[in-house]
Amino acid sequence: MAIINEKYSTIIQDTVEQLSGGEHYLSPCFFKQNGQPLPSEKKLKEIVQLTRSVLFPGYFGNSRINAHTIRYSIGISTERIYELLCNQIHAGLCFECCYDEELFSGNRKKAQDLAASFIAKLPELRLSLETDVEATYNGDPAAESMGEVIYCYPAIRAISNYRIAYTLLNLNIPILPRIISEMAHSETGIDIHPGAKIGKSFTIDHGTGVVIGATAIIGERVKLYQGVTLGAKSFPLDEEGNPIKGIPRHPIIEDDVIIYSNATILGRITIGKGAVIGGNIWVTDNVPAGERIVQMPVKP
Repeated sequence: MAIINEKYSTIIQDTVEQLSGGEHYLSPCFFKQNGQPLPSEKKLKEIVQLTRSVLFPGYFGNSRINAHTIRYSIGISTERIYELLCNQIHAGLCFECCYDEELFSGNRKKAQDLAASFIAKLPELRLSLETDVEATYNGDPAAESMGEVIYCYPAIRAISNYRIAYTLLNLNIPILPRIISEMAHSETGIDIHPGAKIGKSFTIDHGTGVVIGATAIIGERVKLYQGVTLGAKSFPLDEEGNPIKGIPRHPIIEDDVIIYSNATILGRITIGKGAVIGGNIWVTDNVPAGERIVQMPVKP
């Protein structure tokens, strides 16, 4: 253990005093009051892993599952999801509110109801993800099987996190959807905001560097390649010069669109059904249905 001399001890003590005294800590510090919970990234990771094991049994979780044990295995995992989710939703509901004993108790009951609502949506969630897996397999000649797609492809991991987070967000559960989407961002390099609306049979080829903004709307059978950005062109400001939150500012991508690598689509524009956007292109205006937007060839 290092020996701290008087000079360095004084520096450390002064620094601690500045970080923990006065008004310095008011903004960045989260205080627990009377057991007020904070969402746990570790527990949320467990929830995501368990949910994947329920949606894709055998590929995630217990790899020895079979026709005789599947009901028991899914039952155990689903009960565990409910148990964990009750606590994490409760923590999420308490995250941005001041402590109040009555509200604290009410949020616990509300968390139980919301966790049950999420569980009830798992079959629908699986059906959506099955279309994503099928689209990914059919769209990638390198894929040997749908099992390989489920087990290996980072896009499916990112999309599964997104669909879990989107389901939670639509139950009006705060903070947890964003944490779950950022887990996928860290794991895969694919950044999908949980507020985006994405239809079935969605696929991302390779995936790294894809960004999909909060108010983006994506139709069915849409395919993106690596490096695609569906972003905002500008941020309208309020009277005090702060960005106005919640307004639609990201693209609408209609059905059957393909967007190739490193294309950047900005603003509340519409890419029409069946359009093809070539690689390394910036698009800031509407694109009609069936249109092909590609780079102009460079003349010698």
